Amino acid sequence: MKKEIYLLHDISEMAKRLAEDFKTALEDKAASGETLTVALSGGHTPKAFFQVLAEPPYRDGLPWDKAIVFWGDERCVPPDDDQSNFKMTNDALLSHINIPEANIHRVLGENPPGEEVTRYEEEIKRNIPAAGNGFPRFDWIFLGMGEDGHTASLFPGAPTLKERDRICVVATHPETGQKRISITLPVIDNAERVSFLVSGAAKVPVLKEIMEKGSEPLPYPSSMVHPVDGILEWYVDKAAAPWMP
Repeated sequence: MKKEIYLLHDISEMAKRLAEDFKTALEDKAASGETLTVALSGGHTPKAFFQVLAEPPYRDGLPWDKAIVFWGDERCVPPDDDQSNFKMTNDALLSHINIPEANIHRVLGENPPGEEVTRYEEEIKRNIPAAGNGFPRFDWIFLGMGEDGHTASLFPGAPTLKERDRICVVATHPETGQKRISITLPVIDNAERVSFLVSGAAKVPVLKEIMEKGSEPLPYPSSMVHPVDGILEWYVDKAAAPWMP
């Protein structure tokens, strides 16, 4: 596994850096006649990144027809609900770019969770090529990190962390009890590129522990991500990592 840490001044600089990196990745795939398969994250940091992509020169200058979009997790709510990761992404980015509707694969949060987890697994299988281990291999998975160290909808101590056979699971928020659909650790670890987007002072305690003790067993799902045959990246701002030079 190759690991990279990018320290940016603030969330605005991070969003601009991500937009340039995304541009390079998408154009490289398009130039070779391939598509870029991504799993997106919710949260305010990805939103800032999406908003940059929704403006010139990215909005009109990128081969959006070569982008295949999934989500790493979603709340079990309708697509017009303010809690929906799809709604956030659609409002910030998708509704502003010329991407074919067929390229957008959202979690149907309005469906019963037990049915949707199976349907979304099949949706991923049909569109994302499998690696030799049988799990889908996304080109790029974007992840956030909660103050408790959770990522996607994989929470500390949850039984879903031990899932090693399925592509997706039904997750339960430990405080609210809200149901969510999430990809599993084996899927995340199978990606070619995994990028954490972390900003804000509230993330300091957990991020510092992961950065300093990442080789040790920790209770945080974010510390359990190890794309053995891929690249692990941390895009962090100074507020989240004030100790970094």
